[in-house]
Amino acid sequence: MTRSPLFLAALASSAVPGLDPAFVAGVPVGPADLYEVAHIKDSQDRRWVIKAPRTQAAGAMLEGITALSTLVGRRLDVAIPMVRGHVVVPEGRAVVYLRVPGRPLDFARLPQGPGLAGEVGRTLAHVHNVDITLMEEADRPVYDAETHRSRRLTELDRAAATGHVPTGLLARWERSLEDVSLWRFAPTTVHGTFTGDNVLATFDDDSDASTGRVRGLLAWEQSRVADPADDLAALVTQATPAALDAVLEAYAQSRVERPDPNLLTRGRLAAEMSLVTRLLSALSAGELTVVERVADQLRALDERTYVEEERRARDVAARRAREAADRARRGAGADQHPEPDRQAEPDGQAVPAGQAEPAGQADGQAGRQPAPVTSVVAAVPTPADDATQPHEPFPSRRPEPESGDADPGGTVPSVERGAAVPAGESDDAVESGETVDTAPTVDTAPTGPAPVEFEEGDDSLEQAEPGATNGVVDLHEGASVFVPVTPPPGGAARGA
Repeated sequence: MTRSPLFLAALASSAVPGLDPAFVAGVPVGPADLYEVAHIKDSQDRRWVIKAPRTQAAGAMLEGITALSTLVGRRLDVAIPMVRGHVVVPEGRAVVYLRVPGRPLDFARLPQGPGLAGEVGRTLAHVHNVDITLMEEADRPVYDAETHRSRRLTELDRAAATGHVPTGLLARWERSLEDVSLWRFAPTTVHGTFTGDNVLATFDDDSDASTGRVRGLLAWEQSRVADPADDLAALVTQATPAALDAVLEAYAQSRVERPDPNLLTRGRLAAEMSLVTRLLSALSAGELTVVERVADQLRALDERTYVEEERRARDVAARRAREAADRARRGAGADQHPEPDRQAEPDGQAVPAGQAEPAGQADGQAGRQPAPVTSVVAAVPTPADDATQPHEPFPSRRPEPESGDADPGGTVPSVERGAAVPAGESDDAVESGETVDTAPTVDTAPTGPAPVEFEEGDDSLEQAEPGATNGVVDLHEGASVFVPVTPPPGGAARGA
């Protein structure tokens, strides 16, 4: 069922007393989306979001959010959607909440260092520190370590029966799941969809991304008590190694309990097996196009893992050969030619004693230019109606539509999923029920500050009114800037 933005605004008005809609902008809905979302500005210039389920299953996931937001929202250092009202729909209940401020992040462009990456790690740690009894009180699912592992095995068996999963991946995942020592962890509160488009941040200086502070965390519908490694799936596949190290360091320092040593390994496994979850969901819904797309991604993943395993095997063989040659040389009298005195570096390498390190490497950060915000979020103007800024009163008169403009009946122009939004248009991220594909790794080495330019008088919601030439819709559940996420390039063929 597809509801118009005007209908969703009417639902929101009935759900929240005193909400008098003055303008509404809908979000384009894809076939795999679980929810219909619209953004509303009322007569008091407040920004609201209404989220309505499209299926009974989505309605069940949304049902417990009201209690969760009340119990957990005040115990976190970041804002989450606080439900102010709900209204019954055929699929369950739609919820209405105030818009959460901030701009979504792109984990693939997350800068290294303790700044923004540290903020992401601390935010994730605070989520995992939430008392699990609160999640139980909110009636969220609870899985201990053995139950979680058993569910993964059952899911793998179901996927194997479909015939769409390569045998190499099945054998690899089965070995990991049968290794009981890998699954010794203490269950924690898990967000469930900890991806860049659900993590909202604001920046003190738009020319330096390290000044970012995480302000909000969206999409709690899949929250549960389970393996904390599940929330690392997006980070381990998208963030650069240096940024991931900074995230994990801040995470470990902020956790109440020390993270288990296999956390990162299970996080990588969770990232790979997320494709299995998508495959089974698409088969259950009868979405054959999605099934074929996920099957292609599984084959590409199989090729990549095969190449990586072959490379690692060659590296191990080469290292062993070098070690054997060194032992033979020492046994043949290599002690008559002592090597220069060497001092160890922090990363395990060595440089001759007395030799200076290359400039800029003494402290790991010297000489590095700050990464601009444009390297973390989309390089688009910040709309003047960002929830973190004061808003001008909503104009009393709607502009007359010009010929060739959008339909004045309240419809919203569609935006291609994953495409960048042109400057001057609204740049919020799409609220989608489908898991976002991992973004390609992008070189994060900054080339110098690149301040974001802002246009005077830009108000994305007002520009998005029907009839505006450059009007676009609000493309994210609670964010103020859209960050496009593109799928990763396919893996190389094994025989290539």
